[in-house]
Amino acid sequence: MKISLCSISFRHELVSLPELTRWAGENRLDGIELWGAHALHLVDPPELALELARAHGVSFSMISDYFALDGDEARAMRRADGIFRVARQLESGKVRTFAGSRPSSEMNGQAREEICRRLRKLCEAAGDLKLVVEIHPNTFADTVESTLELIDRVDHPALGINFDVLHVWESGADPIVAYQQLREHIVHLHLKNVRSRRDLAVFEPGNVYSASGTRDGMTPLFDGAYDYRRFFKQSATEGLDASLEWFGENPRQILRVDRLQLARARGFASV
Repeated sequence: MKISLCSISFRHELVSLPELTRWAGENRLDGIELWGAHALHLVDPPELALELARAHGVSFSMISDYFALDGDEARAMRRADGIFRVARQLESGKVRTFAGSRPSSEMNGQAREEICRRLRKLCEAAGDLKLVVEIHPNTFADTVESTLELIDRVDHPALGINFDVLHVWESGADPIVAYQQLREHIVHLHLKNVRSRRDLAVFEPGNVYSASGTRDGMTPLFDGAYDYRRFFKQSATEGLDASLEWFGENPRQILRVDRLQLARARGFASV
């Protein structure tokens, strides 16, 4: 399993992409999951960014964006085309998005079909890339059952799943069982943790993206309520990419420790 940091972890810091790729390489991370806003506003040409990353043994594992699945379709497709273009230039084979912005329980058949039609069109535009839908609250893909329904409705080989372990746990499912149910569709993992179920609201977008939002309740990967040691002991994750999704303070310190403990939990020495 290859481990990436998320550039969104540094969204409230003044840090350049060359500095971030150097730091990732020095701390033996395999890649960077690049936030869409960062990907679209690179200071250096993508070719130079890729060259610098390679020099430090780092790849761009995924571009993470949020394509609108309602409203102005032409505008959404223009943004998608821009993200897909940068993804190819950075040799990142995956682009992440969400399946709308409403819980699956509130969607009627027409709403579900429209979301899947748009996702299918995005898959067609993605071409040789994987369009990766994240399991996330308040989207069509907010439970295992709705995610399987979405996969069946979209019915396109470019569609993949970003298995966010904590959000699967948040839905009430056992992530180990859910992982087995979805394994053939999973192309990426998101890894984060929380102090308790009572603190899950700390990951709501309105809080996470706010510079003044609370970070209380976010924990390092192996210190929170969900047992990641058990997950990795019972789930075969070889060959997958995974991102350490840290939104709190001191990202360098937390990511460094999480990467080391993750290596140990998966049976590797302190590499």
